[in-house]
Amino acid sequence: MKVVRMSQVSKELFPNPIFTGSDVTRQTLVPDSKDFNVTIVNFGKGVRNKLHTHDSEQVLIVTAGKGIVATEKEQQTVTVGDVILFSAGEKHWHGATAGSEFSHIYVTRLDSQTHIVE
Repeated sequence: MKVVRMSQVSKELFPNPIFTGSDVTRQTLVPDSKDFNVTIVNFGKGVRNKLHTHDSEQVLIVTAGKGIVATEKEQQTVTVGDVILFSAGEKHWHGATAGSEFSHIYVTRLDSQTHIVE
C-alpha cells in the first residue's frame, strides 16, 4: 500500500501543445502504477486544453476551482467534487473558466495516448 498526500506532491510546469496557455502545472500522484496515469492538472484562469481524444476512458475528479468540460454536443460548468467520465475516443476538452483557476485529477489507462483533434 502507498498513501499519497496531494498537498505534498510538487507541482511541475507542464508545457504541452494541447493547452491554450502556459499557466499549467501537474502533480503526478502514483508514478509507480503499472495500470493507470493518475495526475493532478492545475489550470490558470481561462486556460484549457484543445479538443482531443484518448484511447481509453478518462475520468476527471475536480479538486479545486471552477471549470468547463465539453464535448462536441454539450458543455457544462463543474466544481469541486464533480466527477466526469469521457468515453474512449470521445472528442472533448476541459479547463478553467475565465474567472477561476481549476484543478482536476485525471485517470487514464497507462498505455492510453492523447490525440489532439485538428
